[in-house]
Amino acid sequence: MTRRYWVETLGCPKNQVDSEKLIGTLRADGFVAADDPSEAELVVVNTCAFIESARQESVDTILALADGRADGARLVVTGCMAERYGSELADAIPEADLVAGFGVPVTIGATRSAGQAVPAVPSMDLLNLPRPKATAPWAYVKIAEGCDRRCGFCAIPSFRGKQRSRSVASILDEVDALEAQEIVLVAQDLASYGKDDASLGAGSIVPLVEAVSSRVARTRLLYLYPSDLSDSLIDVMLTRTGVPYFDLSLQHVSKPLLRGMRRWGDGDRFLARIADIRAREPEAAFRSNFIVGYPGETEADHDQLLHFVEEAQLDWCGFFAFSREEGTYAADLDGQVDVGLMRARLDELSALQDSITASRRDDLVGREVEVLVDETGIGRSHREAPEIDGVIAVDPSLPVGSFATVTITGAEGADLESVAVVAA
Repeated sequence: MTRRYWVETLGCPKNQVDSEKLIGTLRADGFVAADDPSEAELVVVNTCAFIESARQESVDTILALADGRADGARLVVTGCMAERYGSELADAIPEADLVAGFGVPVTIGATRSAGQAVPAVPSMDLLNLPRPKATAPWAYVKIAEGCDRRCGFCAIPSFRGKQRSRSVASILDEVDALEAQEIVLVAQDLASYGKDDASLGAGSIVPLVEAVSSRVARTRLLYLYPSDLSDSLIDVMLTRTGVPYFDLSLQHVSKPLLRGMRRWGDGDRFLARIADIRAREPEAAFRSNFIVGYPGETEADHDQLLHFVEEAQLDWCGFFAFSREEGTYAADLDGQVDVGLMRARLDELSALQDSITASRRDDLVGREVEVLVDETGIGRSHREAPEIDGVIAVDPSLPVGSFATVTITGAEGADLESVAVVAA
């Protein structure tokens, strides 16, 4: 009898990697993918628990899939919400047959329906499990799990644990097996790779990036803590990866507010680093994210952030309202910002960045760029990270997985249009 599964993934790219490793395990156990969740005997929801809105989306998804599942189908809830809340989540959502975080031993068969066993969710750490071959020309690769930092707003270390870096050999084996043209390296704290393992050596992110880049045409790095953006890391990103793209986790620019976040840096340092990189590579692209309304954020702090956004001219930028997370340093801080004021600040920053992004995209019109064709009629240059940034419309005749040189012919917001360059 064919057993079918459906895995619904919420949250960040790291969750997507976990789901793919779970899928690899299910396939090895004889499961095949269902075309629709209503046709699956096993429905798995890989949840996100980073902020309140993500948790609500996870709950809504669980309930929707519970209502739509086939008779007798088992519903398993895993991922960050399961790891963070465990039995509390199981009690709150009786629709789930099993709630189990990855890496947590589970008793297979302990369900709410007597006599009906839930198919196994791996009771081991997913980090080094094999994955299926990539279905797109690009793929995420998680190089570490957990985080040793204690940022004031973040609860991730409380349920993902301390940083655990993978071996270089296991990472390269996964890169080879994926057979992708572009590898996107991800982790909770990417540039700290190897700091937890003396056998990997100090600054081990640099030789790792070099090794991955020797195997694929593009190596992209997502989520870099600014203090770990060393000269040697910048050098390898500019000269070896084929992707001069810097995703910097800045969070704010006001020095007092950053110290309140238990973070390093300030706006002047960030601007100087960005200017230095652009001097070395004018085509470098930049992305960052900022928290708006962190406790104690003043109007002067907000103005500093507005000025920074105007000065930095980042290609891409995300702004997120502060979320009070249980168990974090910031949860009980004085100076909580009014929700209405927070929203007004978000709107002001988003409008400014939208105009900057549109302007930077307009500047590309008439230029030739190299794209990787992700799917029929859709490509990306080094300036666009998959699933996050804009895309480039390309000639549908260009083969998926190929590289092509195109001329940008138009821009609409974040997205671009192009025509293929025909050789003389």
